[in-house]
Amino acid sequence: MPTAVLTDRERTAVQAYLRLLHTVRAAFDGPPGKGRPPVVPPAVLAEAEEALAAAGLTGNEEEFFKLLTSWCPAEP
Repeated sequence: MPTAVLTDRERTAVQAYLRLLHTVRAAFDGPPGKGRPPVVPPAVLAEAEEALAAAGLTGNEEEFFKLLTSWCPAEP
């Protein structure tokens, strides 16, 4: 499968999304209880939203996920 060549802004958006995904997974994998952090820290969510906007992908999830799949097809 060929790898997509992303612009810097698209790459930043994909990387921010992956950080967001890993943050959410870590929160769910953590021990249950009152001491758990918020599922999505506001700074991580804001970073992803800003990166999507900068890449012109806000509201275009289909195009974004095509980029994500072509750049990182093995993401579990």
